[in-house]
Amino acid sequence: MASARLVALAVMAAVVCCSLPGPASAADDGEVRALLELKAALDPTGRLLPSWAPGRDPCGGGGGGFEGVACDARGGVANLSLQGKGLSGTLSPAVAGLRALTGLYLHYNALRGAVPRELTGLSQLTDLYLDVNNFSGAIPPEIGTMASLQVLQLCYNQLTGSIPTQLGLLNKLTVLALQSNHLNGAIPASLGDLPELMRLDLSFNHLFGSIPVRLAKLPLLAAFDVRNNSLTGSVPAELAKLEGGFQYGNNTDLCGTGLPDLRPCTPADLIDPDRPQPFSAGIAPDITPGSSSDAGRGHCSGTHCPPSTKALAAAVVVAVVILAATAAGLFAFSWYRWRKQRTAGAAAGAPPAPAGGRCSTEATKEPSSFRKSASSTLVSLEYSNGWDPLSDGRSGAGFSKEVSPSLRFNMEEVESATQYFSELNLLGKKKNRKSSASVSKATYRGTLRDGTPVVVTRLGKTCCKQEEAEFLKGLKLLAELRHDNVVGLRGFCCSRARGECFLVHDFVPNGSLSQFLDVHNGGGGAPGHGGHVLEWSTRVSIINGIAKGIEYLHSSRANKPPLVHQNISADKILVDYTYKPLISGSGLHKLLVDDLVFSTLKASAAMGYLAPEYTTVGRFSEKSDVYAFGVIVFQILTGKRKTMQLPFEFGNADELIDSNLKGCYSLTEATKLAKIALVCTSENPDQRPTMEELIKELGTL
Repeated sequence: MASARLVALAVMAAVVCCSLPGPASAADDGEVRALLELKAALDPTGRLLPSWAPGRDPCGGGGGGFEGVACDARGGVANLSLQGKGLSGTLSPAVAGLRALTGLYLHYNALRGAVPRELTGLSQLTDLYLDVNNFSGAIPPEIGTMASLQVLQLCYNQLTGSIPTQLGLLNKLTVLALQSNHLNGAIPASLGDLPELMRLDLSFNHLFGSIPVRLAKLPLLAAFDVRNNSLTGSVPAELAKLEGGFQYGNNTDLCGTGLPDLRPCTPADLIDPDRPQPFSAGIAPDITPGSSSDAGRGHCSGTHCPPSTKALAAAVVVAVVILAATAAGLFAFSWYRWRKQRTAGAAAGAPPAPAGGRCSTEATKEPSSFRKSASSTLVSLEYSNGWDPLSDGRSGAGFSKEVSPSLRFNMEEVESATQYFSELNLLGKKKNRKSSASVSKATYRGTLRDGTPVVVTRLGKTCCKQEEAEFLKGLKLLAELRHDNVVGLRGFCCSRARGECFLVHDFVPNGSLSQFLDVHNGGGGAPGHGGHVLEWSTRVSIINGIAKGIEYLHSSRANKPPLVHQNISADKILVDYTYKPLISGSGLHKLLVDDLVFSTLKASAAMGYLAPEYTTVGRFSEKSDVYAFGVIVFQILTGKRKTMQLPFEFGNADELIDSNLKGCYSLTEATKLAKIALVCTSENPDQRPTMEELIKELGTL
């Protein structure tokens, strides 16, 4: 009896244990095979995914697991996160074997080949990030059947063809990013059927035609970018409500009212692209039953029946419609040929898709309460349990007054963006002067959940201003810097538990200005640029942009106090894919302790950026920034990092200008710029002009 009771209890315990939820079980054999096929295709070298090995549990059972693989409670592969891993293979159709997949994150790699149609078998997929790769071919129209899809990031690839109209079936889609590809054709009006769409980026393609009116009526649309296409016709007036969220530059044939830089529309511009024209898409004219010839025969007999008035009128209408359609067809054909030629010309001069860039500007899966502030710089949700400011609540109210909550990042978001601060994403680090083993400042490349590439600066608390109020004051200043030629602060995160703070800035894809210096005729230029030589007009534009950025820092407009940069150099001038310069590191000294700030001056002094008066007065001023600007102008003119021993005579700049230009420059402009650089680097700071004066002088070039 006792043994029988023990057996019964054991059976009951087993039943209870089996019914209780437990940790994720191992993926099934089908998913393991699919993952191993994926690995072979994604990583043909076999070096980047060593943990993806036969005999291991992808979900981590028994220790280990596949890197980047996350499983659900049933053991199904739910997420695949391999962004920024350096993968250079292809995306295998075997991905369709991961039936439980909800998130596929392969952005910021070098994957090539076509986007597999088999992706459409992933019925639960909500997030598809394939941006910043080298995918080519057309966008599979079958993607329109992926009913769960909320985020579709295909930007910064080599995709061709038109935008599938089937994408208008994705009722849950919140973000569609297709910019910086080679897409052509018209913008499908069906995209105006996406009720949840918040962000649509179609910029830097070869699209033509009009902007559909239905797009402008989307209830949640906050950002719409169509820059650098060949769009024509009237811009829907409703798009003006987006203000800065609607970007439409470099579409010279757009017209409209209520938006700057648009020409007034003519009657020919006001054709509604949402309304099909007769015969334009196989649509026959609507003829009423009473007007048909068959109806007329009902009132007479024989073959000599006189035509009725209605039948005659119908014949006239049909004839007019046919003539109009024929004329419209001839006009459309001529217009298409002209547009095709123009598009081809634009393609020849269009900037290539960069190796990195911004794909979309905001987070995607926010609750409805967040949609009201979708245009803010907030990237992740405000995780109240994840945010841990420097203080423990004693100055919480003061903190909220100093820095906008919209700039706060969650620690999880920062870790995810940098792949837990992977060495593969490390851009640079600085050791603590007092301890060679301690890293006080490090910079990482990162990718946010919405695909936006960023740079994350990791600061140990010991290198930050010890006075919290002073640190927060500096942080507030950084947050207020807003200029086209200054790298802006996207957000920050501070963790008391980790004793670290993290600054998140936008990633600038073309590297620093120093990458374009010391380029040799033999092609042995700076790494990553293949010896690329900047054209003369580009150099002049960069000089103007740098001057405008420094002048903004020195100014006190827009309630911003004057700011001295203190450490301007070619390394601090970043260049985007349009060769626009952006000054980085502005105001950073307001956050850092003096020991770390001073340690950065050694390199500046060695390269000649440090104004001579610093050695005597020991402080910086606007004139010390002007001195550094003068050195940079010399560097841009000569194409060399070190310029201190180069000769210059007024009226003869031939010996000064970069020989790589092969004489393709304006001697007048070169001489004037050389004089500006010379006066900016005067030994006497009083003889140096202000940046405001320099802006006026440069405006005469």
